[in-house]
Amino acid sequence: METLAIIAALVAAYLIGSFPSAYLVTRAQKGVDIREVGSHNLGAMNVFYKVGFVEGMIVLLADIGKGAAGIWGAELLGTSLIVQMVAGVCVVLGHSFPVFLKFHGGKGGAACIGILMYFMPWGVPIFLGTFLVLLAIIRTPTISYSVAFFSFVFIALFINHSWEFLIYAVILTALPLLRYIPRLVEMRRKGGSWKHVVIRKDIKDRL
Repeated sequence: METLAIIAALVAAYLIGSFPSAYLVTRAQKGVDIREVGSHNLGAMNVFYKVGFVEGMIVLLADIGKGAAGIWGAELLGTSLIVQMVAGVCVVLGHSFPVFLKFHGGKGGAACIGILMYFMPWGVPIFLGTFLVLLAIIRTPTISYSVAFFSFVFIALFINHSWEFLIYAVILTALPLLRYIPRLVEMRRKGGSWKHVVIRKDIKDRL
C-alpha cells in the first residue's frame, strides 16, 4: 500500500503540473494560442505581456496553485516528506513537459513558487518584498522574481535551519533558471547589451 501511495502521489503530481492553464485561459478568453505569440513560452509572464493582465493573473495563480496542490495531494496520501519533495519536482516536470501538449510547456517558475510557499510559508513576505523592491529598481519582472527565489534558500538555511530544505530550495530555484538561459541569450541578442536585458526603461518594455 505504501508503494502504491508513492506511485499515485508522483503520477498525480505530474498530471497536476501538466494541466495547461496558460493554454486554456488564453484560448478561452482571447482565442489565442500562447505558444505562437511573444516568447512562445507557456507561462504566466508571456500571458501578461501578450494577452492581458487579468489573464496573466489567472494563469499565475493557477500555476502557483498547481505547485501547492501537488504537495498537498502527496501529503493526503500519507507519504513521507522526501516523497512530497519529489512530488514537487514532478509538478515542475509536468509543467515543463506536459503530457497534454506534446511535452512542450513552460519553465515552471510559478509552480516552484507554489511548492516553496507550501513548504516554507513564512518565506512568502520575504519573497514578495524582494520581488517588489527589485521590480521597482530594474523594472524586469522575470529577473526580479528569479532573484527573489534565492530568498527561500536563505530562509531554509537561517530560519528553518534545515539542510534538506536548503538543498531542495537550491534545486527548485535552479530548475526554471536553467531553462531560462536560452531566453536570456535571445534577449541579449535583441537588446544589444546585458544592461538592457536586466534593467528596462518601463515594465512594459520587452525584448
